[in-house]
Amino acid sequence: MQLNICKIGQMPYDQALQLQYALKGARQQDKIGNTLLLLEHPPVITLGVRADQANIYRTREQLAADQVAVHEVNRGGDVTYHGPGQVIGYPIVQLKELSGGIRWFIQTMEQAMIDLLLQQYRIEAHQRPGKYTGVWVGERKITAFGLAVSQGVTMHGFAFNVNTNLAHFSWINPCGLSLGVTSVAEELGHAVDLNQAFQHTGKSFAEHFGWDTNWITLPALKKMMACQGENQADGEA
Repeated sequence: MQLNICKIGQMPYDQALQLQYALKGARQQDKIGNTLLLLEHPPVITLGVRADQANIYRTREQLAADQVAVHEVNRGGDVTYHGPGQVIGYPIVQLKELSGGIRWFIQTMEQAMIDLLLQQYRIEAHQRPGKYTGVWVGERKITAFGLAVSQGVTMHGFAFNVNTNLAHFSWINPCGLSLGVTSVAEELGHAVDLNQAFQHTGKSFAEHFGWDTNWITLPALKKMMACQGENQADGEA
């Protein structure tokens, strides 16, 4: 099986959200195969379906003054921060074609990040059983997860702190857990090549699900959706 991996660069959160919805609809109709979007966001705070507004420590006016967007979305989880220096991954995947359910899917993604951290950066990370999803280095989270599933297809995904400005996490109570965060740069004492981190992430994600990789540009991905739609229309005529 093949995984389309689309590395986009930096994209505002609202644009990425609309792109996810379009891709999710295309995947539900089998117009595209399983797809992983990899990108960065300008500074943004998102609130999941179980989020507590009290976990944002700054007012909306203060955040707006610093050009920090706030979005309430349909993913699981509480409050999280996205910003430059993170590898954001949005898997648009049909779970019905896989051997496990959503919890297995998340645990496999967690293991992909754990193995990446050890193999590429010699950072030992781990999962935390129970309610604490994510990947942790000691007591500090380095990768956060929050997904939504509709008609068997996933959206939203994970945020991997690579060269992230960790001071921005002081604006929130990350995931509502009152626990710390870390990054690759924090653990190593220096920034790393972010483009390589994108490549490592896509490769490890695909390998852990047993998929071949098809690195694809965003225009090519959109063309794929359009062509499949035209082909289906021709078949129905």
